Amino acid sequence: MNDQLVRILLVEDDSALRFIVKDNLEQNRYVVDVAEDGSQALELFAAQSYALIILDVMLPRLDGFSVAREIRKSNDQIPIIFLTARSMTEDKIVGLTLGGDDYITKPFSLEELLLKMKIFLKRSNNHLVGQPPSRAGMPVAIGSYLFAEDDLSLKRGEQVRRLTLKEAELIRFFAANANKVLSRDEILEKVWGSNDYFLGRSLDVFISRLRKYFGDDPDIRIVNLHGIGFKFSVKSGN
Repeated sequence: MNDQLVRILLVEDDSALRFIVKDNLEQNRYVVDVAEDGSQALELFAAQSYALIILDVMLPRLDGFSVAREIRKSNDQIPIIFLTARSMTEDKIVGLTLGGDDYITKPFSLEELLLKMKIFLKRSNNHLVGQPPSRAGMPVAIGSYLFAEDDLSLKRGEQVRRLTLKEAELIRFFAANANKVLSRDEILEKVWGSNDYFLGRSLDVFISRLRKYFGDDPDIRIVNLHGIGFKFSVKSGN
């Protein structure tokens, strides 16, 4: 149960499903704003602060992917959970590539949705409405980068990259296990909490992102060990 005011944006065009999800979230003491299409979602997002967004992919006027793309232009931190009725793996990968943190395939259980929400909100630094992110944690040096998990940021010199929650969790896990061989199953279990085919494809998307993020430091490599997993290789300084 939530002891603080936590505001959620639910974007779903199916009126019956929207009512059921909203009602259950409110019973769990979330404050829920709803949007019936993508354009309305962006209007609400611009006018209000949210802790988390539940975003359907297939929406009228503006689809969920386009909504996520616009949101990520101004906010890299807010967790986005996609709802999708599509079974195509490529659709799920597109959503994660655009900055989505997770997805749930319809039909889904409300218990599954609530569990995912609790995980993201627990780790989010913006989960209390009107409260600024915590910056209490000390940044960790990774090669020539400074990684601040509490601030969801990766800094090199004057350049600062904002991270999604899932990106930060994956970097944290890699940094804690630098230069070790990690199996795909181990990474998925520790970072995603489960292991299936779609999450395995999601991992590949996030690995590609992190290679780009660390690309300016030749001493940092994410090595793909075929049939085994990955090694986050960081050369120590002289």
